Amino acid sequence: MAEHAQVVIIGAGIVGASIAYHLAARGCADVVILEKESVEVSGSTARSAAGVRHQFSSRTNILLSKYSIERFRHFSTEVGGHAELHQYGYLFLFNDAQKWHAYQPTIALQRELGVNVATLDPTEAASFIPELNISDLVGATFCPDDGFVDPHGIAMGYLARARELGVRLLRATPATGFEIANGKVQAVSTPEQRWTCDVVVNAAGPYAGEVAALAQLDVPIKPYRRNIYVTEPFPALPRTIPLTIDMATGAYIRKENENVLLGLSRKDEPASHSTSVDWDWLDTVLEAMLNRFPILERAGLSERQSWAGSYEITPDHLPILGRMPAVSNWVNAAGFSGHGVMHAPATGLLIAEEILDGQAHSIDISELRIERFKHGNLHAEQNVI
Repeated sequence: MAEHAQVVIIGAGIVGASIAYHLAARGCADVVILEKESVEVSGSTARSAAGVRHQFSSRTNILLSKYSIERFRHFSTEVGGHAELHQYGYLFLFNDAQKWHAYQPTIALQRELGVNVATLDPTEAASFIPELNISDLVGATFCPDDGFVDPHGIAMGYLARARELGVRLLRATPATGFEIANGKVQAVSTPEQRWTCDVVVNAAGPYAGEVAALAQLDVPIKPYRRNIYVTEPFPALPRTIPLTIDMATGAYIRKENENVLLGLSRKDEPASHSTSVDWDWLDTVLEAMLNRFPILERAGLSERQSWAGSYEITPDHLPILGRMPAVSNWVNAAGFSGHGVMHAPATGLLIAEEILDGQAHSIDISELRIERFKHGNLHAEQNVI
């Protein structure tokens, strides 16, 4: 069986959903989303720590955040669904004087782009987190417009509105192959049928590199497990604490209702699609946490509520957006390196422009195009948690 769609999107996570919505909102509703799982929004979107922030080192990432967080503020009225934006802020803690000095141009860039970021001394930083260990801190930054959202509510909101506008969602339907001729994708194969199309969008998240390989394309994205450990209800930390990051270790905490979420990336772990919690890593996490946040010594761990998900990592920790130079109707929208949830609104807007207008234009995505890896024109994001 063969059918046709103007656009085929691979992946029904928050990015694929946003792209589908933005296309349909502009009148391009002949869109099919292929989702390999039996339930949409059940992959890395559903397993995100859900943070959203303006505090990046890349100009492009800052602009993506500014647009996206503003859209989250108006999500219910503009799209529908529930973004549940909680702007309690992000607090970055520095204990290395040299790194603090080197970070000052990043703060200047953020302010140049209109980010409301403040520099704090250690005593001021301590006012946010009870019993915070500030003995070795040299400075901190705080942006009150940062916070966290409900990724599932956002993705489902986008999907619901897109489907109302005519987009089709096919569950349990993985892309299994691509027919390419004359520098274009002619068709996408699934286990049940074949889809001819005008454009393919690779929004497969941590599977984006493998999806591209089915078309003999090299898209440098690999999946890496990230663990989130959750405490039992712990009211000693207020619900409104900022998402706080110890820049020395990368350890972060935030509240989720009365529970505390704890995270610390394991940098030596090889790429994989594992989403089982790494309990062997917990001792390292707790050592970093208790050094900076000694109040957590009184908190109990909830093993049943802890979870793991995937970051989709690129070599420079920036996403890959836009057309493939060798296959003109293949568009990438993946590789966000932990920032896919927070940048989904801007990504949907820009990929819709890339498809319908010939090129994204609301924000310059030149440094995010895949050609950067061939030319060595990399602008690595430094603020990756």
